[in-house]
Amino acid sequence: MKKQLSLLIAAACALCLLSACGRQDQAPAHSGSTVETVSLTVWGAEEDEELLQKIFDSFQTHYAGQADFRITYHSQSESNCKDVLLGDLEQGADVFAFADDQVAALAAAGGLDPIADGSAVQSVSLPAAVEAASVDNTLYAYPLTADNGYFLYYNKAYFTQEDVQSLERMLEVAAQAGRLVSMDWSSAWYVYSFFGNTGLEVGLNEDGLTNFCTWNSTDGPIRGVDVAQAMLDIAASPAFTSLTDAEFLAGAQDGRIIAGVSGVWNAIALQETWGNDMGAAKLPTYTCAGHQVQMASFSGCKLIGVNAYSQNPEWAARLAEWIVSEENQRLRFEMRGQGPANLNAANSPQVQSSPAIAALLEQSNYSQLQRVGGKFWDPVAEFSDSMARGNPSGASLQAQLDRMAEGVSAR
Repeated sequence: MKKQLSLLIAAACALCLLSACGRQDQAPAHSGSTVETVSLTVWGAEEDEELLQKIFDSFQTHYAGQADFRITYHSQSESNCKDVLLGDLEQGADVFAFADDQVAALAAAGGLDPIADGSAVQSVSLPAAVEAASVDNTLYAYPLTADNGYFLYYNKAYFTQEDVQSLERMLEVAAQAGRLVSMDWSSAWYVYSFFGNTGLEVGLNEDGLTNFCTWNSTDGPIRGVDVAQAMLDIAASPAFTSLTDAEFLAGAQDGRIIAGVSGVWNAIALQETWGNDMGAAKLPTYTCAGHQVQMASFSGCKLIGVNAYSQNPEWAARLAEWIVSEENQRLRFEMRGQGPANLNAANSPQVQSSPAIAALLEQSNYSQLQRVGGKFWDPVAEFSDSMARGNPSGASLQAQLDRMAEGVSAR
């Protein structure tokens, strides 16, 4: 537990103690008997507001008397936090949640400084989360979750554990029951599943900004057109539907959908909907060019950053550390079902017994960190939308793949 400085200690002595003990063990000092006012702005996911307010309350209780805190919360999507923050760093949040694929750009732009006590943070965090929060082996953010991936949810009233090993088998079962299996093909994030374990590749070039993409390859045991045709075959099933996460959840709640690809953020709602029939597993295989291909996934972590331009950097760092503490990562799991990046919290019996977390860990054997540049998303979504609608234009699959790869790789 972090030590508190007595208000009776003179400013000079306080500074001396801070120098001797280091920031990790001491709260920011203030001079004289006047309690300073500390204003901090925090950005987080809209769904996290209730959780974050509890965390803010406990933070202020813990540091009561050391400052008069004014903590302001604003909802901000973690997926595009970088773009908003870099629009005006000096006016941006002091503390913010963001997806790990943005850490390199934020560090390069000067929005993040290296974590001063990086070794201490690393020692209590999962290695994969530390890697996700680092640039060139230097930690730039605090690991918050280690669950930013996706897997399969299914209703055990309809499917056996054997059924959910194969996507084609799942579609057969759902069709017979007059129900649906959902996956979001409007999002390139999910569409990576079909290409990831085929030998076709996508990723960042050495410049860290542009991409390479071989998803249109005409060589190898599995070609780009083979994947495209497999997607068309899946889309042709009367039991398949391409829906967003929110639409998938709504369909599960009204009974139309009995399985779908999503992440831990839907675990609590689906548990409430399906009860003891809620099942979770790694993604299934799908048939492609005569092979059973294990569906892949992007993986990642949510991180907490401290704005390098914060007017209260020490208190901002304290709040960031408080948000990612073991106790508050446990609270996050209880309230939001999100998998902790903290080692002790992640290894707790409660987390280990979660079906969603177990499925995510199983799928992690077939996942890779999301490391793609900004031009990846739209060309892939355009291609997959065409596949989801059954290629209504009738255009050559190879031509569509070439167009997609060219867009993804554009300089």
